[in-house]
Amino acid sequence: MKKDIIIPVVSLLVICLVCSALLGGVNALTKDTIEQRAAQDIIDAQGVLIPADSYKEENIDGTAYSTALDADGNVIGYIFTTSSNGYGGAIKLMTGISADGEVTGISLLEINETPGLGMKAKNESFLQQFVGADDTINVVKEAVTADNTVQAITSATITTKAVTAAVNKAIGLYNAVKEANVNG
Repeated sequence: MKKDIIIPVVSLLVICLVCSALLGGVNALTKDTIEQRAAQDIIDAQGVLIPADSYKEENIDGTAYSTALDADGNVIGYIFTTSSNGYGGAIKLMTGISADGEVTGISLLEINETPGLGMKAKNESFLQQFVGADDTINVVKEAVTADNTVQAITSATITTKAVTAAVNKAIGLYNAVKEANVNG
């Protein structure tokens, strides 16, 4: 009787230990590659959002951002990384804002929304709605008729509001940077 219980328990324990060791090994082997890929994705996104000769990493209110500079060192824009909670968890994105305060584009870094619904936030037609905004952006369900307004993704209003909230955070950070530059 004891033998009927002990052998399966020990076998299961050995299987679990072997699987855990294998998963740990795979994680150790791929960790650096994943980190390098994430860093390269950020560099690539910066170049798309605001093409510049260089980027200067800065910090405001505990939040890091990049200042895009031309060849002469003049500021041509800013890139802010922000996040907000969507239906499927945190949505992390980068927002490019020109020196005069207009959104030049957004790039989604992390999103895990419902396939077929919330993942439509990755569509270029949705992302392009933010370009040109220069103040707090509002979400509407009907067709867009006003500036600084985006149309919600059908059946994915939570995702739309989360992306919009993250972009609005970036606009707020831009305003804080501009204020600091005027007063500083």
